[in-house]
Amino acid sequence: MEGVLSHRLTELFRWVDPDPGSSHLVSDLSGWWRDPEVLAGVGPALAGLFPADRPTVVIAPEVTGLLLGPLVAVAVGAGFLPAYKDGGERRRVGPMRWAETPPDYRGRQLRIGVDARRLGPGDRVLLTDDWVATGAQLDALHRLVRHSGAEFVGTAALVATCPAPVTERLRLRALLTGEQLP
Repeated sequence: MEGVLSHRLTELFRWVDPDPGSSHLVSDLSGWWRDPEVLAGVGPALAGLFPADRPTVVIAPEVTGLLLGPLVAVAVGAGFLPAYKDGGERRRVGPMRWAETPPDYRGRQLRIGVDARRLGPGDRVLLTDDWVATGAQLDALHRLVRHSGAEFVGTAALVATCPAPVTERLRLRALLTGEQLP
């Protein structure tokens, strides 16, 4: 199944030029979320990257993580805890646990956090995201998990294009690498 899904992800992926003055292409993952077979398969495929680890909670950063995280959580039989970026008009109810990211692929530093009441000792955490380029948000979440007293299981991603030290630090396993994309 994983090989079939990886092939389908590759087929549906495309790079787009955001505007004529842009210096880089942008990944378009919309085909993945529109395809019912991909949508049904990504949760079990990512969960299958950590078959014996039995996480109790899956954490994923917004925005795409709010779609992907619950799919993985259901597949592993765990709960889901969304991670939010600080800023904007949104107000959080209750205490948050925050961590600052190192610079991301755009050079930004963000604060990312989770509901502090929903994470603590006894939790076994699997992080998940669609694409890991620098691992900045996931590094911050990894620190946040450690400081909460929870146990870090690893990180599952659809695509990993990050350097080997990031892969090792985050215990990252992915369905695809950048070299496999068109």
